[in-house]
Amino acid sequence: MWVQKTIQLKEKKRGFHLVTDEILSAIPEIASIKVGQLQLLLQHTSASLTLNENCDQTVRADMEQHFLRTVPDNAVYQHDYEGADDMPAHIKSSLLGVSLLLPISRGKVMLGTWQGIWLGEHRFHGGGRRIIATIQGESR
Repeated sequence: MWVQKTIQLKEKKRGFHLVTDEILSAIPEIASIKVGQLQLLLQHTSASLTLNENCDQTVRADMEQHFLRTVPDNAVYQHDYEGADDMPAHIKSSLLGVSLLLPISRGKVMLGTWQGIWLGEHRFHGGGRRIIATIQGESR
C-alpha cells in the first residue's frame, strides 16, 4: 500500500515548534498500516525537520538560542539579497535536514516516549510550510 499527500503547516514564528499532532492528524491512513514507514519531506530550504524532546518547551528555546549563536544573522554572507535571516536559514536547514523516515507498526508511528517532530522555522517570516508525506506499508 502506498499513500502520498501534501500537508500544509500553518505559518509559525521563528524558532522550533512541536508539530507532531499537526502532521499526524493530517494522515489518518497511518491507522490502517500493520507495518511500514512514513517519509516526510519539507519542501523548503530555509526551515528544517528534526526529532527531539516532545515535552519540555525550554529544549526548543535552548535549541533556537544555540543556533542563533552558532549561525548568526549578522555574519558576512554573499547571499544577502533576501534578508539577513535568509542565508543563516539555509545553513540551519542543511545542518538539521528536511526529511525524516519513521517506522509504522500496528497503526502508529513508532516514536520514542519523549520524541516529537519539530519544525525548525529559521526565517522571521517563512510563511506556511509544505510537507510531502509518503506512506509505504502493509495494510492491517
